[in-house]
Amino acid sequence: MRYIFFAFTSITLLFSCTEKDSIDPDLIGKWRLTEVLADPGDGSGTFQYVSSNKILEFHSDGTVISNGEICYMSIDSYSPSNGTYSISESKIYSSNCSDEGIKYQRSGITLVLTYPNCDEPCASKYLKE
Repeated sequence: MRYIFFAFTSITLLFSCTEKDSIDPDLIGKWRLTEVLADPGDGSGTFQYVSSNKILEFHSDGTVISNGEICYMSIDSYSPSNGTYSISESKIYSSNCSDEGIKYQRSGITLVLTYPNCDEPCASKYLKE
């Protein structure tokens, strides 16, 4: 009887510790591109405002969609793409991107994506809609 209780408890615990438990509810939703950073190589680059309709939309099932290219720093919103994201790694993955993924950092209503495919530092800043 003790073994049955142990097995039941173990299975219950296993299913209660899924990836969904680590979802960041503040990340879920739509984010609009507002600024980009393209450093000239000397560390003097700063974020500059852009006028763009590019949106990232994070879903609670671990997927992310965009009306623009996720993998590259672009303000265009006419090339839809999608991928997945990892809360534990703070990265976005898409089949169009390099295997290392795109690092993201969320602070309040601001989300910054840092792209690995740039020769110099480059990033995009999004605001929560």
